[in-house]
Amino acid sequence: MFVLSSKTCQIWRLSPGGLAIAETLRLNEHVNAEQKLKLARFLDLSIDTLKSGYRSVMYNYHFSDDGAPSAAAGAETGFSPADIAAEITSCSGCRLGKTRNKAVPGEGAEHPLVLVLGEGPGAEEDASGRPFVGPAGRLLDKMLASIGLSREKNCFIANTVKCRPPGNRDPELSEIRACAPFLARQIEALKPLFILAVGKVAANRLLRASPGQNGDEEPSPEPISRLRGRFFDFRFPGFRGDPHPADSVEDSGIRVLATYHPSALLRDDSLKIPAFEDLKKLMLRLAVLDEGYRQESRALMAKYAAKDPVFAAEVEEFLS
Repeated sequence: MFVLSSKTCQIWRLSPGGLAIAETLRLNEHVNAEQKLKLARFLDLSIDTLKSGYRSVMYNYHFSDDGAPSAAAGAETGFSPADIAAEITSCSGCRLGKTRNKAVPGEGAEHPLVLVLGEGPGAEEDASGRPFVGPAGRLLDKMLASIGLSREKNCFIANTVKCRPPGNRDPELSEIRACAPFLARQIEALKPLFILAVGKVAANRLLRASPGQNGDEEPSPEPISRLRGRFFDFRFPGFRGDPHPADSVEDSGIRVLATYHPSALLRDDSLKIPAFEDLKKLMLRLAVLDEGYRQESRALMAKYAAKDPVFAAEVEEFLS
């Protein structure tokens, strides 16, 4: 007997092809037998089309309705960071799975205020299976600490692709596409208030049209110098469309702030000042939206406000 669970449907729903089709099949966490049969028939037809173009023998599926959702249903959806990490470590969905040493799912707080997103693992990350542990990672930890954040307490750190591209090159379109469902599920599971996209690859991945959604050509990337320092709405799921500036911190939803990658700061000291300005903007908006963070970061904000009249005026405006 073929078994199709609500967990399978939920995972498939967030795949690149499943995003649109799930709406047609009306899949959700509570899946009935008819919906499961529709999905199974569709998947059979897709496989036959890709393999030979001819229909094969149709299986006699036997499905039953899921039980009504319970208060504990979320524990069975496979959407915890640990569940997603386990799938990532066994993934071979693109050629990076053949060249990696270890996959790097990400690490950090289970309920983060901020998801920090880079482009891909480097050599030290590939060896350890942990994100941002090389020189750029150590600088990232200092950057986060400067505004009262850390991977141990209130951040989760991950990458656009979960395996190291050879030679630390930028990830290719097919590799980004292969990892897209993992990233979508991580964002949904973590539910951060903000995503801090470090570097042009992560920023363009979150703020530009999703690769493969508008054809097979990858959109021309925007330089990070044009994207940094501004807040954007993150439109989930699908990563579709152009960025929409989010000027009001009261609006609901996840916000994206782009800034320079720590490795760029190691190469060019002149970028450290604008990167710190970006971080102070994030600090201020976090303080508006999260009472606990506001209390914990009050001393840091007072320190920076004493040296920066512009920041002091913003603190007065937003927190008075």
